[in-house]
Amino acid sequence: MTRARILLASAAIAGVTGGAVAQETTIRIGLVRSIANGALAMGEERGYFKEAGIKIEQDFIASSANAMALLGQGRLQIIAGGISAGYFNALEKDIPIIITLDRVTTPIRHNLMIRPDLKDKIKDLKDLKGKIIASNGAGSITTYEVGKMLERVGLTIRDVEIKVIPFPQFAVAFENKAIDGALVIPPFTYQLIDKKLAVPFAAPDDLVQPQPLSIAVNLINTDWAKQNQEILRKFYVALMRGVRDYCQAYHGGAIRKDLIDALIKTGAERRPELLHTFPWPARNLTGRVNPESLLDIQAWYAKNKFTTAQLPIARLVDYSYVERAWSTTATLTTRTKSSVRSLWRTRPARSPAAAEARPANQDGSFRGCC
Repeated sequence: MTRARILLASAAIAGVTGGAVAQETTIRIGLVRSIANGALAMGEERGYFKEAGIKIEQDFIASSANAMALLGQGRLQIIAGGISAGYFNALEKDIPIIITLDRVTTPIRHNLMIRPDLKDKIKDLKDLKGKIIASNGAGSITTYEVGKMLERVGLTIRDVEIKVIPFPQFAVAFENKAIDGALVIPPFTYQLIDKKLAVPFAAPDDLVQPQPLSIAVNLINTDWAKQNQEILRKFYVALMRGVRDYCQAYHGGAIRKDLIDALIKTGAERRPELLHTFPWPARNLTGRVNPESLLDIQAWYAKNKFTTAQLPIARLVDYSYVERAWSTTATLTTRTKSSVRSLWRTRPARSPAAAEARPANQDGSFRGCC
């Protein structure tokens, strides 16, 4: 009898353990290094993904353009990065991918930076004609941003020389004077300022329309998604909880230090003082991509021969995952907005970065989306 009980107990333990392992699904994500990754980092740090039975494997990529083939082949299930021309080209070839979520929105905090020794020579966007400008990928969103700003003064992207360099290598390129300027995203903007290797020159937030900008997104492999609908829905609920935390931290909430610590763990930045000092890119609490912005990006790529695609919004975005996640987390998000409004009414910002992220109106309405 004792032996039988032992066997039954062992079987029960094995069943529980086996069930826990069976329920865990690994999702492999390709990430461009960005402060916006803080939402994903908080989802891992606070156990949101673990609660959903999800294990996240992260691979850092130079640009979404470079990883589009990996997504289409199913070697990555999700990409978190900029909207490249390669995305539209892939859709034209019926590669199984689609955008699902807005990852960075106005204010995006990107900047067209130039070498300090050129600041007395380059005083206007027109002065960039013939200059060498770095972009992180061929046909990447940073190329779109540079092109749109140049068009404000009658130039085109063809009037500058675009050199493709990964973000982490911008510092060396500036130091060696291999480039005259670069379209830079946080945290790399702050690193370059801190090391005095580049100075801010022009901001897409001021010059690129239509707004709010939707320039960085999540993309999924749709073949994988069809086979994993329930786990993908759970993923987006967990991620939206992380977005809620990001937005609280963005506005100077008590969670800010926790999110910075989580970002440091990911290697997005090594110096927490920079994340405490400089403002962050905004995220949309609802996760919805702005269709006007996305269609303008597609049209610009087509006009400049990066793609021939002219696809309708229904082919470009699947809103169903964020709509479902939003309905699930809406109560939590409402509380988040209320707590942020209360925060601004009752105490000063904790840092220059938090001060920069204040809502434009003192009644608590939000500038940007976070």
